[in-house]
Amino acid sequence: MIKHPTATPGRSRPPRAEPLRRTAASSRCRGRGVKSFSACAVGCPRLRSAPQGHMAFFFRAGTVGAAIVTLVAGLATVRAASGGTIKGTAVLKGPAPEARKITVTIDQYVCGKEKNAEDLVLSPQGGIRNAVVWLVNPPPASPAATPPPVIAVDQRECTFTPRVVVVAAGGRIDFLNSDRLLHNLHSIPNANPPFNRTQPKGRTIPITFAHPEIIRVSCDLHSWMRGWVVVAEHPFYAVTDAGGQFALTGLPPGRYTVRVWHERLGTVSREIIVGDQDPTTVTVEMTAR
Repeated sequence: MIKHPTATPGRSRPPRAEPLRRTAASSRCRGRGVKSFSACAVGCPRLRSAPQGHMAFFFRAGTVGAAIVTLVAGLATVRAASGGTIKGTAVLKGPAPEARKITVTIDQYVCGKEKNAEDLVLSPQGGIRNAVVWLVNPPPASPAATPPPVIAVDQRECTFTPRVVVVAAGGRIDFLNSDRLLHNLHSIPNANPPFNRTQPKGRTIPITFAHPEIIRVSCDLHSWMRGWVVVAEHPFYAVTDAGGQFALTGLPPGRYTVRVWHERLGTVSREIIVGDQDPTTVTVEMTAR
């Protein structure tokens, strides 16, 4: 099972970073992001009636949206040739909250004068981006014949790009720095080794993640920088797209438990029944506080 990171009093400090060549803006990264599923879990989903063949999930404020569900590359190559499909969209119900802006006071020549918080990104239609979804009880899949592909996460204009990535357990992420300044790659996972490394422009830092968990990555030099690594224990993980849409195909008929996480909105689990004919359409509505 995936390990849910939680804060542990008295935990030993992470290894020291390589000596920094500068002293400005060395404040620790702060934010509302959390590293555990249990700490994020708020609100309870409710199932409402909908047209035949459709389901609509409604969540109280603070619960999470849905995500595109696909195979994690490198973990498996075979799905059922035929079967049911789950399709849907995660949307925000009601007026959207005002987007948060962060004032930049350092390295403005690269970072700019202000940044979007990006902890809740919505499409023009209210679709929710960057939620992560996986099946708690996935169907069997054949093991992949090749190792998981390497995933790249860049730092551009003092922002992790992409912000949220899914990597197969045992897979590698290459962290890049395209900015013409120094960054500090810092994380304290629970199940995987911690890392705390300075990173000048052009240096690639490869990191392998062996154990399933959700990991926050930050930069000590630029306190607004946040990234998330979700280490997957099976193939059926993914991240919502820009429209908040998701689809899971090739599922044998049956009952599945879908678990969804979002850095700001929390975690929710839900059972879905998949048939062998028409797709099951799901609309996930969330209400902002």
